[in-house]
Amino acid sequence: MDIEQARAFCLSVKGATEETPFDDVTLVYKVMGKMFALLPLDAERPMIAVKCDPEQVIELRDHYAAVEPARHFNKTYWNQIILDSDMPDAQICHWIRHSVDEVIKKMSAIKRRAYAEMKG
Repeated sequence: MDIEQARAFCLSVKGATEETPFDDVTLVYKVMGKMFALLPLDAERPMIAVKCDPEQVIELRDHYAAVEPARHFNKTYWNQIILDSDMPDAQICHWIRHSVDEVIKKMSAIKRRAYAEMKG
């Protein structure tokens, strides 16, 4: 997967927005105002940071060379995935969706309901 494919997939998520709150080369993807992915355009290797269930964070790092603790994030919840490494594209998409689910499940019941009712 390349950066453009990762970007397109993030934007295909229901209710997703793309922002640049940190600088002009770091794309941040949010749903309902909460970040689910970060895509740095200036990284040495194409990568994406995603939120993960804490019980699966270490398992993913052990299973794929592509998965590392996300820099500048809480390592308990966030992994970075090298896009051009050993994780298949379908799995990268799965973990982006998983990140969205992790973000949504931490929201209030009202926001979760609003997200569920959102078209897209």
